[in-house]
Amino acid sequence: MPLKVIGSGFGRTGTKSLKLALEQLGFAPCHHMLEIRPTPGQVDFWADIAARKPVDWHAVFAGFAAAVDWPSCNYWPELAAAFPEAKVIHTTRPFEQWWKSFSRTIAESLMTDTPTEDPVRLKQRFMVNQIIRMDVFGGDIENKEVARAAFARREAEVVAGLPPERLLVLEPSDGWDKLCRFLGVAVPEAAYPFTNTTEDFRAAMQMAQGGAKAAE
Repeated sequence: MPLKVIGSGFGRTGTKSLKLALEQLGFAPCHHMLEIRPTPGQVDFWADIAARKPVDWHAVFAGFAAAVDWPSCNYWPELAAAFPEAKVIHTTRPFEQWWKSFSRTIAESLMTDTPTEDPVRLKQRFMVNQIIRMDVFGGDIENKEVARAAFARREAEVVAGLPPERLLVLEPSDGWDKLCRFLGVAVPEAAYPFTNTTEDFRAAMQMAQGGAKAAE
């Protein structure tokens, strides 16, 4: 099953909500950072990708109908080429809103190293640090102006790199209409899913870190 939808937007731009929305629309399962640890082979795939090893994108996304969020969003040009029929959705939001959320969630988690000897957790930590902290922000993940430039650069590159008919720029507040029109599907009766707030993310991270400590 080839990818039908590719997400190019950074995490904390409504990617978890979009994942759930796409799955409701029939584009399931949708790849997301949350899928990596529980899906066999994914940690190894992404550790190799982070290490710049050759990759078969069809193998990485075997069984997935869509992909959003980090780490896949960094590779949107490669995915757009590997899956030429797929449409691209660039999730975005006003920078100040995004930074307020990102700095208190993903950035904070990347600056918090919970001691571990778990080889799977160490591989995942390596790939997240390389793909997000280094490849996107050049290691300077706490610098707001570095983040501002990276955020703007990603959107500009996506808009310039794809034909308009293949790209949808989507904000979390847009809801179903634009998304369903772009994908050519009916609007569901259920409300558009809004999930994974800053508070949700921080609570999940605290639980994960507590579980890691307990396991050691």
